[in-house]
Order: sequence, then C-alpha cells, then structure tokens
Amino acid sequence: MDRRWAQDVLRCHLCETPNPPMHCEVCKKYMCKVCVKQHLFDESKEHIVVPFENRGLVTKCSNHSTDLCDIYCEQCDIPFCVECVSSGGHLGHKQVGILKILETKRKAMQRDLQELEKNILPKYHEIASNITVQKAELKENSQKQTTAIIKHGEDLHQEIDTAIQRMTADLNEMDSNNLVFLNKQEDYLKATISVIMQSIEKLNKLLNSNDVRIVSAYKCRNAEFRRLPPKHSVPLPSFIHPEINKKQIYQQFGSLSAFLTKTEERGYTTDSPDTESSPPDRPLDEPRINADIKTAYVALKRVSCLSDEQIWTCGNTNIMTLYNLRGNLVNTIQTKSGKRPSDITVTRSGDLVYADALNRTVNIVKNTQIQEQVRLRGWRPSSICRSFSISGDLLGFFISDDGEQAKVVRYSGSTEKQVIQYDDKGQCLYLSCYHNKICENRNLDICVSTTSAVVVVNLAGKHRFTYTGPPSTTKGSFVPRGITTDSKGQILIADLSNCHIHIIDMDGQFLRYIDNCVLLDPSGLCVDTRDNLFVAEFRTTHVKKIKY
Repeated sequence: MDRRWAQDVLRCHLCETPNPPMHCEVCKKYMCKVCVKQHLFDESKEHIVVPFENRGLVTKCSNHSTDLCDIYCEQCDIPFCVECVSSGGHLGHKQVGILKILETKRKAMQRDLQELEKNILPKYHEIASNITVQKAELKENSQKQTTAIIKHGEDLHQEIDTAIQRMTADLNEMDSNNLVFLNKQEDYLKATISVIMQSIEKLNKLLNSNDVRIVSAYKCRNAEFRRLPPKHSVPLPSFIHPEINKKQIYQQFGSLSAFLTKTEERGYTTDSPDTESSPPDRPLDEPRINADIKTAYVALKRVSCLSDEQIWTCGNTNIMTLYNLRGNLVNTIQTKSGKRPSDITVTRSGDLVYADALNRTVNIVKNTQIQEQVRLRGWRPSSICRSFSISGDLLGFFISDDGEQAKVVRYSGSTEKQVIQYDDKGQCLYLSCYHNKICENRNLDICVSTTSAVVVVNLAGKHRFTYTGPPSTTKGSFVPRGITTDSKGQILIADLSNCHIHIIDMDGQFLRYIDNCVLLDPSGLCVDTRDNLFVAEFRTTHVKKIKY
C-alpha cells in the first residue's frame, strides 16, 4: 500500500473509493455500496455488513460463539442471538433490538455525563476550593491565636512580676519597720546597761571609802533596774502559697473553643475512593460510643471523672469504685457510715468527695482516709459538685428531713458561704426530690435537675431560666436525671423517660439530642477535659463513653 494512503481519507478496501459507507463486522473491512455485493459472494464465511456509523455494535453470543447478538433481554440485562430465542432460553421475557437498547443506554450515559460535568464535578471543585480557603484561614487563625496565647502569657507574667515586686516591697517595708523597732530597743538597752555599769563602778568606790558624807548620800537604784524591759520578738513573715497544680494552671490559663479531631472522626477516610464507592452518609458530628465499661453494681447511679482515663462510680451499695477505660477495677472506697452514698464528685486536686444522705454528712477522701467535711441538721445532701471558681468551692443540693423544702448551699471547706432557696418573689426555686443532680457551668451558673425541669440560676442565685424540654416534640415526657456541662458552656441532661441526652446552650436554647447510642435508663453524667461524655446506665450498670 502506498504510504500516502494513511494521510488520505478512508477508502474502500476493495476499490479504494473514498468514504465507504459500509463495514463488515466479520472481515473488519470498509466497503462502498458497489463492492458489498461482491463481498457477500464469498461464502467461505458468514458476513455481517452494517452501515459505517454502526460498526462495532455487533457482539458475539456468550452461548453460541459462532452467532452474533442482535437482540437484548431487558429482564436478564444481556444481549443474545436468534439461536437463543429458538432454544426458549428467554421465553416470555421482554426483548428489544440491540441497536435500540444501545441508543437508550447512550442517552442515559449522555445524561450521566452531563450531570457529572455540569452539576456534580463543579460542586466537588467548590468543596475542594473551600478546603483551600479553610487551610489559609486555619493558618491565619493559628497565627492569630498563637499571638493571643503568647500575649496572654506575657500579661500573666507581667502580673506575676508585679505581684512579686509588690510582695517583695511589702516584705522590705515590714523588715524596715521591724528594724527601726529593734534599733530603738537596742539603743534603750545600751543606755541602761551603761547606767548600770556606772552604778557598779560607783558602788565599788563607795565600798572602799570612809567618807561618811559621801556614803550617807548613796541612793539605791536597783528597784528601778529590776523592772526589766519586755523581751519583744518581731514577727518573721513567711511566704504562704498554695501547692502548684499543673492541671489546674492549664485550665485556668484559658481554653480553646474546640479540639481538632482525627479525619476519620469527621466522616472522611484517608484512603482514596474507588470508582464505584459512595460518599460517607454518616453526619460529621454524629455521636458514637468509644468505650463501654461494665460495673459490678446491681443499680448504677453516679459517675465522676477522676481523669481522662479513670472514672469514679457509685450505686446501690456502700462501695465507691474506680475504673479505667478498659473496664479494669482500679480502687474501691467504703463509706465511713456503711451506708450507700447519694452522690460523688472529684475536687481539682483529685480527692473523692461523697454525700451521705442517710448520715447527713458530706465527706472527703484524702490518702484513703475519710474526713467529715460537713454535718447537717434537719437537712440531707442529695447531690454535690465542685465549683469552677478559683476558690474551688463545693456546691450541695440539700433536702429537708420532712421532704418539703430544698436548697442549694455553697461551701468553702466546712464554712457555709451562700444559700440559694427562693426567687425574687419569695417562691421556692426547687422541688425536693432525691433524684436531683447539681452542677456548675463555665460561666458559674448553677444548674439543678428537678422532677420534670432543669432550673438555672446565676452566681448570685438569681433565677435565669427553667428548661422543661424543647418547645415542640413528639417524644415522651421530660424526666431529667444526671446533668453536666462541657467546655463550651453547653448543658447536657440525661432524660430517663426517653433514654437520650438533651444538649442546650448556656441560655437554655435546645440544640440537639444524643439519641443514637442505645442508652438504657441514663442516670449519671460527667465529661472529661476533652468533652467526652460518660453516661451511667441505671439498670444495665454500664458506663458508656460517648464522643459527641
């Protein structure tokens, strides 16, 4: 063949007529209409001649390899040949021509292509470009927040330096005043000693003198010298400071509004998607259980975080148990009275505090030794919690012996500092119930779960709001039990009736439920430093750690 043919138009393989309109699917040759008849005269094989635009549409039958498919079965979703029809293989099935189904498929593919190009792909590009913007914003925000953290640290250092200078100046002033006093006392003693020594010298001379006139003039001053001046001891000041708690310092220094999570926790995977895979359908913020701890109680009531790895629990016995997140028992403490505790909490320094309603006491455990911190008369402690204030107060919810009254009391050590019982109109803020639970929010609001509502007051005890459930819901009645707050100031409430968790903001606005973790009789709640939620289930006696 002439080399120039490759650069010419397509020609008939038999006569080289340009632009042949026909094609033999068996011989793979292009032909003009004149040459088609000549080509079909070759009876050595069965030729299949089709229009040029339909070339490649013919498929060999999978059951009869010598036959070509020209029919398509819609039920079986496969092409087949005439021989398959005669054999009854697709009897009663809907059959269409192979060219018609091909055209139908092409139209569907065209629609898919159009959707991919004009709708889906641009959205992915938009999301990808948004990632680029977020990365830039992340870098800018990181620099901004780093500067703010450093500036805050410098301000704290300046305040600390100022405090050091002020305290050093106070110490120097105290030393100066004490030194002036000591110098005056020293001068007086030196002068008196000098007079006494002169008297001694004079007496020695008189004892050796026979001059009656001089001896008779002697007057004793011993009575004067017997009145010794008082021995003054100046106070030596000591520098008194609290023990440095690194965890407390970190918490008081400040906090980040949100912690970064792993990519898989946000609904993405680090693996590249397959061509047939579908995008993740799990919401990015869907709560999930990260740990499930079985306790040894018959009924479990309360849970309190000692750390991010260990939790204290209490239930229907007089034993309080410490578990790690693997479910291993770490420690046990028995109540001093032998009665079951009504509530537990953990101080900033890691000491366990428990309320003993039957014994009317609040007790603290220090180095395995139980110390009675508060003893009540006419009242019983239903619930306790530690305060987020710098002073680290203890808050207690107390119920009168007759069960008619309830109040919140703030303690500093064993000293009562504040009582909250009535609103501005003199009405009782709280309904008495031994299932009540108290906690304090990051803005120092005091939150109490009552029989059918959560009552929130501010630091001064003024009523802020009462939460009785979302404004509209098809769920059952609201029965709050355990209550806690997180680093964002959100309030989390265990709803015993509906077996899920309500999340509201610090102003009482409903945000969402945690209702996908199969919680059974949620009773006690607490959160760790990373806002993982621990839920104590009353009847199953399990503690579930939930990432929400």
